[in-house]
Amino acid sequence: MRDGLGFGLGLRPVHYQDVLDGAPAVDWFEVITENYLVGGGRPLYFLDAVRERYPVVMHGVSLSIGSTAPLDLDYIGRVRALAARCEPEWISDHLCWTGVGGTNLHDLMPLPYTEEALAHLAPRVARVQDLLKRVLVLENVSSYVSYTSSALSEWEFLTELTRRTGCRLLLDVNNVYVSSRNHGFDARAFLDGLPVEAVQQFHLAGHLDLGTHVIDTHDAPVREEVWDLYAHALKRYGPVSTLLERDDKIPPLAELVAELDQARAVARQTLSAAA
Repeated sequence: MRDGLGFGLGLRPVHYQDVLDGAPAVDWFEVITENYLVGGGRPLYFLDAVRERYPVVMHGVSLSIGSTAPLDLDYIGRVRALAARCEPEWISDHLCWTGVGGTNLHDLMPLPYTEEALAHLAPRVARVQDLLKRVLVLENVSSYVSYTSSALSEWEFLTELTRRTGCRLLLDVNNVYVSSRNHGFDARAFLDGLPVEAVQQFHLAGHLDLGTHVIDTHDAPVREEVWDLYAHALKRYGPVSTLLERDDKIPPLAELVAELDQARAVARQTLSAAA
């Protein structure tokens, strides 16, 4: 599962036609799962057309794997059906909860890093993997608050979850940086604390630095401090599949491809030096 796909972009509707009309220098695309959980229409038409030309990965935002609510079996069934249609390289979502009592907060809320949370989470991850008949890839989220009950670091928590369930990790380098600034931990210690074999994918994105805190915005180019952290991740994990995200203030496709080329350059220089 760790065979690298290279350098990819998040597929956004504004770029559908540009992708199909041209041959952008993109190795693969990541699609937001929920955008395609529909019965038909243009989203699925474009997904099928892009999938004919490029590998794709499904990336969800609604699994709410950390919630205390029962797993949404209808949602998981629709994800499984979509995977059967587009045959993604893997399926990912976020290690978080998104609501309680049937209310979706439309945000990715962090978990307490405790043994109790692990005991709750591990069987849920295992159940989802059984239902999807796939290994699940889970992403670390940006956070702005922490729990006084947390007894483990985030990376210790992630490591233990992978050990108990066999799940993989989508390591969002920008999220590591954002959370490290907001909570005062060492971002490189986070990267060094995860098992190399568990990391399936990297995310790169932009953020807003307000001095006293940092907000994960996905609406700007990757900042220099995140490029530096990405180089550190490459030294530890090697040529992991890398995805550039942009969810707001989306520029022309050519501009994103140019930024993706910067990721290629950082990887080439870092890995050559390491070799």
